[in-house]
Amino acid sequence: MKPRYKIKVVNTPQDYKAFVTFPFKLYKDNPYWVPPLIKEELATLNPTVNPVYKNASAQFFLAYKGTEIVGRVGALVNWLEVNELNKRKVRFGWFDVIDDPKVTALLMQEVEAFGKSHQLEYIEGPMGFSNLDKAGLLIDGFEEPNTMITLYNDPYYSTHLESLGFTINAKWVEFEIKIDDFDQSPDKVKRFSKLVMERYELTLLNFKNKKEILPYVDEMFDLLDKTYRNLQTFIPIQDYQITHYKERYLKFIHPDFIKCIVDSKGQLIAFSITMPSFSKALKKLNGKLTLFNFHHLYRALNKNNRASFYLIGIHPEYQNKGITAIIFNQMQKLFNARKIERVETNPELEENTAIQKLWKNYEHRLHKRRATFTKSI
Repeated sequence: MKPRYKIKVVNTPQDYKAFVTFPFKLYKDNPYWVPPLIKEELATLNPTVNPVYKNASAQFFLAYKGTEIVGRVGALVNWLEVNELNKRKVRFGWFDVIDDPKVTALLMQEVEAFGKSHQLEYIEGPMGFSNLDKAGLLIDGFEEPNTMITLYNDPYYSTHLESLGFTINAKWVEFEIKIDDFDQSPDKVKRFSKLVMERYELTLLNFKNKKEILPYVDEMFDLLDKTYRNLQTFIPIQDYQITHYKERYLKFIHPDFIKCIVDSKGQLIAFSITMPSFSKALKKLNGKLTLFNFHHLYRALNKNNRASFYLIGIHPEYQNKGITAIIFNQMQKLFNARKIERVETNPELEENTAIQKLWKNYEHRLHKRRATFTKSI
């Protein structure tokens, strides 16, 4: 008799470790899956470490066949979203599963039950606790590595969800941009960039070290709120989240890759954060950062021919006025100096056409699509 599937609620440290490490087994032979750092994943799920739990609730589940783990999922509620934005939604995240729709059905039953227990009305995912967490099921681009802040999954995930009555709610697109020599890049972009700087009396800030960046970090997050508050996935960023993300990501950021633009009064009106690609380095780390393999991370930070856009924030008063051209102009000079040949954008909502217009002036390809899926409960 074949073992039946069963669901276990994640409770113990051993459970959490099994939950975090399941994808390492599921995707061990997949060249495109980029593993996260196990320690950071555990910290994200831990209510005593991650301050997001001040305004969130969560329960995590493992699916077993006998003694073998065959799936996982997290049921998450962001109470700011529910109470302040009146979106009565239970999120699902950390969703990974073998190719058996029965396992997905059992896992989603647990998410649905968790949502009903909190009087919520619909499910959406995959996503994390907030805007700044990984989100979106990959629906196109399965032969492309994910970045350190995006998800990867096999093609059958969406098939499983659709068979359960889930439909697409939001779509994201990602682009790969070829970086040409700055001197050979479109003159109209360079001229336009200079004109915008002069017209609005703007100043570009370059940083020599991380210490110089810190005074602007809070302003960057405030600007993110202003930039994206009209998008459907927006949730206000809390002060404790800013502190948390500083601690989590600052070590990965090189000051050369951060550009800020201020107005004539010294107020921040735009910024961009780009990072060298860590995909190859994270593959080599395989979830664990030690003294003996740290050199992979160091090499990725300092000697790399690929980069990724992480965040771009532009004050609403300056949107659609050419600010993105200024940012990309400056980043192109940096990319040339560092011999970076390709840059990936992070997921952009399909509706966010203002950002996507920038890439039309450069050789680019739309290489990944992703979506969140939703269902009433």
